[in-house]
Order: sequence, then structure tokens, then C-alpha cells
Amino acid sequence: MEPAENPETNRNGFRSFLKTLGPGLVTGAADDDPSGIGTHSQVGAEFGYGLAWTFVLSFPLMVVIQEVAADIGRVTGVGIARNLKRHYRGLLRWMVGLLLVANVVNLGADLSAMGAALALLAGGNEVLYTLLFGILCITLEVAISYPRYASVLKWTTLTLFTYVGVVMVAHVPWAQALRSLVVPEIQWNVAYATALVAILGTTISPYLFFWQASQEIEEQRRHHVKALCITPGEAGPELRRIRLDTLTGMAFSTIVSLAIVFATAATLHANGIHDIATSQQAAEALRPIAGQFAFAMFAVGIIGTGLLAVPVLAGSAAYAVTEMTGFPGSLDAKPLKARLFYATIAITTLAGASLSLVGIDPARALYWAAVVNGILAAPLMAAMMLIISNPRAMGRLTASRRTKILGWSATAVMFAASLLFLTFTIKSWL
Repeated sequence: MEPAENPETNRNGFRSFLKTLGPGLVTGAADDDPSGIGTHSQVGAEFGYGLAWTFVLSFPLMVVIQEVAADIGRVTGVGIARNLKRHYRGLLRWMVGLLLVANVVNLGADLSAMGAALALLAGGNEVLYTLLFGILCITLEVAISYPRYASVLKWTTLTLFTYVGVVMVAHVPWAQALRSLVVPEIQWNVAYATALVAILGTTISPYLFFWQASQEIEEQRRHHVKALCITPGEAGPELRRIRLDTLTGMAFSTIVSLAIVFATAATLHANGIHDIATSQQAAEALRPIAGQFAFAMFAVGIIGTGLLAVPVLAGSAAYAVTEMTGFPGSLDAKPLKARLFYATIAITTLAGASLSLVGIDPARALYWAAVVNGILAAPLMAAMMLIISNPRAMGRLTASRRTKILGWSATAVMFAASLLFLTFTIKSWL
């Protein structure tokens, strides 16, 4: 007779699992930012279920490349930009510069979407809401200590469950939706190629690499432990924790992304609405088709995930800039001890929030920001694979054969997608 399960043991095991979650979970949730929601809404509205298979393709690629980013931070004790400065200096300024441009546009798109979503729910001036959200995010990052802030970000991920709720009331034809995950519907045109790169650009985004690597360093400092290249004997449990954390975060991100595509495919695409430029437009379009409840959940989710993603975008830029320049930078540092770090957070956030004030429509640019991310990701992923294979950087903990195969495969896919997009774009111009 088998012994009965002990509920207390199960509860303790679940608590232990939750404690392992941190940088990977937050990174995965931040992947579904308002600009990503807009991209996935457009994909569902324009192509229905036709591009759902790409999320199955991107999931293992997301897991391995985010694991590589986390391993670089935990093993070397410094972030990606600092490793580029040490070992591949020629790439440093170009990659950090492009990251800043993409992040500011993403911040503008995300804050604009949050302001518009609040205006949809409560009325009022969306430009004012956009600026207030930017100020709120800056204040939280500057004023709250890192341990408390990390906890806030972790719990903010729960807002993404609103999209699981939306898909449950959207009357999805599940047989068709699930079939689309394994049976690709390929179209050979520039719109399809652009959408493919945009999906990869929102799911495999450069700012997420910088953020997760830096958060592993923050956790290392918080627990007063040394980099694993100095203490390789402690690597086994730590690298397993990183793998579980990253796998959970990327699975969460993929499920939410698919929920958005399925919901918009079942509602907007099925009713002939094929052109959705922003996440707030998707929320508004859902109201007459899926009802007030689905509309409200979609809009609330935009605000919730924005509050999670904006600090990640601004924080990743700040980590990259301070690592490049050699100045101190940490969310756990006092503002006067890390002036450049917090100044970068404030400047990039306010620059993004100000885009709508100077005649640039950041929400309209979000789709192309995703494409820029997709194109930038490939060379950055190649640089990360060089770092994690370099004994001068990683000591005895260089990448395993499995990681090298999967990591370089992910990099090749991103290069191929970027090349496909550029080919079709050039053909459309001729």
C-alpha cells in the first residue's frame, strides 16, 4: 500500500518552487509588454491562427538564449555589456546604441498604450496619463529598495492571467487553434515575413538579455555570494535553478502570447477586422464582439503588464550604459551612489513618454520596434554565444555541447528571419 501524500510536504514543495522563481519569471512576463500585446493582436487579427506555429518554434529558442544570458551574469558576475567591453569591444557601442533606440521607442509605445487603456476605462486625457505612468515607474524604481522592488515585479506578473481569462470568453474553435500550433500556414509575401520577424522580435528581445543577466548579478549581490567562475563547485544547484526559473518564465510568456493571438483571431479576424495597429485598438475592437468583460480585462492587462515591462526596459538600458562606461549601477544602490544609472532610467522613460508630445506616434511605431529588436537580436545572440563559449570569460563553466547546439540554432533562426524580412522588403521597393 502506497503512503498517502502529505499536504504539508506538497505545500512546502510548492513554496520552494515559488522561491526559485525570480529573474526568469519576471523576464518572461515582461516579454508580453503592451507593444508585444499590440503585435500579437495584429498577428491574430490579420492572419487568424496562421502564425500560431511560430510560438512553438520560438519557445525553445527563448528558453535557451535567456538561459545563456542568465548564465553569463551568474557565472562571470558582470553583465553582457561589461563582457562585451572585456572581450569584444568592437561590438559594444553599436549594440548598446541600438538597444537604447529600440528601448526608447518601446517605452514610448508601452506608456502610450497604458495611457490610452486607462482613458478607455475611465475617460480623460491619455497624454496626461502617459506622462503620469512614466513618472510613477521612475519613482518606483528610484524609491523602492531592490528586494522589495523585485518582489513587486514578481507579483505583477499575475496581471497577465487576464489574457487567459479573455481567451476563455472568446469562443475559440479549439480544434482549429490547436492544429495551427503544429501545421504551419506559410505565405510568401512581405506582410507575412514582417509579422514573422516581429513575433520573434517581441519574444526574443535584446533588452530581455541585458535585464536577466543583470538581475542574476543583483541576486548574487543580495545573497552575498561570489560569481560562479570563482566558486565553480557551487555551479550545479545554481545553474539548475536558473534553468527552472527561465523555463517557467518563458512558458508563461508563450501561453499568454498564444492566448492573445487566439482571442483576437476568434473575435477580430473572424469578424473581418484585420488591421489593428495598437493594443488599445485591440481592446476597443473586442468590446462589441466579445463583450464588456473581455474588453475590460484586455485593457486592465495592458496597464498591468506595462507597469511590469516599463521598469524592465528602462532598467536594461541603465545596466547597459553603466556597464559600458564603467560607472556603478544597481537597483539596490542609493540614487546619489549611482547617478548615471538612475539618470538613464529617468531619461529613457521620459523620452519614451514624450514621443507622443513631439508629433511621433510611438504606438504606431511599436510594430517596427519589434522588427528592429528582431534584427538586432541576431548579432547580439551571436556575441553572447561567443562569450559563453569563452574560457577567459566563463572559466571552467563554458557552455555545454547541448547549449552550444541550441544557442547557435536559435541564433541561426533569428538571422534567417531577419534575412527573409529584408529580402521581401527590398522586393516590395523595387
